[in-house]
Amino acid sequence: MSSRLRPVLGTTIGVSLLLAAPAATAAEPSEYVKVDPVGKIAEDGTVTLSGTYRCVKSTSVTFVSSSVKQGTGNTRYGIGGSTALCDGAEHTWKNSGKAHTLTGTDKIQPGVAHIEATVMEMRMHGLVPLPHFHAVQQQDVTLQR
Repeated sequence: MSSRLRPVLGTTIGVSLLLAAPAATAAEPSEYVKVDPVGKIAEDGTVTLSGTYRCVKSTSVTFVSSSVKQGTGNTRYGIGGSTALCDGAEHTWKNSGKAHTLTGTDKIQPGVAHIEATVMEMRMHGLVPLPHFHAVQQQDVTLQR
């Protein structure tokens, strides 16, 4: 074999081996939580938020929680929570609740509101349960009656 053909032959064999190798396993599905762009607010102040999520490999009870903030203040109000199934498939979530202050006054009104949705589980670290976040999403939505 000529010395000119050896590098070409070596490269050809190397590429052939790479192409013949079994494909790597597919990457795990990404984890996310999404919030629908429109939420509901009832006359009694009950806020309902919804969306979709996907998570994998939970080792304990996992939840989708949501909170709402409106206006220029820093106060966020928890709006319910629901259990999550972390099997790698996409699922829907829906949370409802009222925003209460210490004075009992509802502060959330129809209009634009900033929402945070979280997929979180409590994992044991020794004797202490600590939060493990699978996904977090913050976005503005429109609350409608």
